[in-house]
Amino acid sequence: MKKKVFIDGKAGTTGLKIFERLGSRDDIEILLIDEDKRKDNAERSKLINSSDIVFLCLPDAAAKEAVSLCTNPEVKIIDASTAHRINPDWDYGFPELSEKHRENIRNSKRVANPGCYASGFISLVYPLVRAGVLPEDYPLTCHAVSGYSGGGNKMIAAIEGNDKTDEMFSPRQYALGQRHKHLPEMQAVCGLKYPPMFNPIVDDYFSGMVVSVPLISRCLAKKYTPTDIHEILSEHYAGQHFVKVMELGGEKTLPDGFLAANTLADTNNMQLFVFGNDEQILLCSRFDNLGKGASGAAVQCMNIMLGIDEATGLD
Repeated sequence: MKKKVFIDGKAGTTGLKIFERLGSRDDIEILLIDEDKRKDNAERSKLINSSDIVFLCLPDAAAKEAVSLCTNPEVKIIDASTAHRINPDWDYGFPELSEKHRENIRNSKRVANPGCYASGFISLVYPLVRAGVLPEDYPLTCHAVSGYSGGGNKMIAAIEGNDKTDEMFSPRQYALGQRHKHLPEMQAVCGLKYPPMFNPIVDDYFSGMVVSVPLISRCLAKKYTPTDIHEILSEHYAGQHFVKVMELGGEKTLPDGFLAANTLADTNNMQLFVFGNDEQILLCSRFDNLGKGASGAAVQCMNIMLGIDEATGLD
């Protein structure tokens, strides 16, 4: 029997990508809302409570409202907004972090989908905190570059429109006040005492991102080499389908020594790299901000919640 799925907020970038990923599957029936009733709470409530799985691709306030409309205890909700990512009543949707995370998702009725930047940061930092490499008060810095699709429909329209400004052709750093909405989950999920210094940049290409975290060896509790860090990450993610730790010193295998940010666009894959030397180690996570950073991760969580192969519809 087909599972009934409702995407509340299908018109947004994440909602559209989820719709595309599920559209060709014969095990899914997508429930559609009439265009003129997208904000009709009675109609939304009817579809939410008629579903097996609901994806919320909405602003935070609207996502919380949607949860309040759910009265059917059997409905499973995956929220792609920021609203519930550090809520202890919700399970965090990054199954590769640990078997406990995957098991929680499998048994959950409420899953918070990770943020895109947060996914990259957490993929690198969580295993090192867990292994005792990074103390909870280490002064972490995170640099990241993303395609403009991460800014949603408004930014896509501005950059692809006829009124595109000269500045939009260049990389643009933002969230300069250190209040980016992904910081709380980056801190909470990794178990950090302080949030990292975060420097996100949006650039003039559609999708894909690289998140980078530098480590200074002399500031760690003991001396770690790139080989040590690579072994810890490789062991942590051994056997994972979507998250792969790449060859150590992989800059030798990169085209012209450049780590491009859009290589994994349209996939749900994530690649982790360890660069640098014994004094300065650079960790990088490359993936698609619309894939493992949003819609792909949400569909992967749905598959786990339904008890089927998590790669279904994603390879």
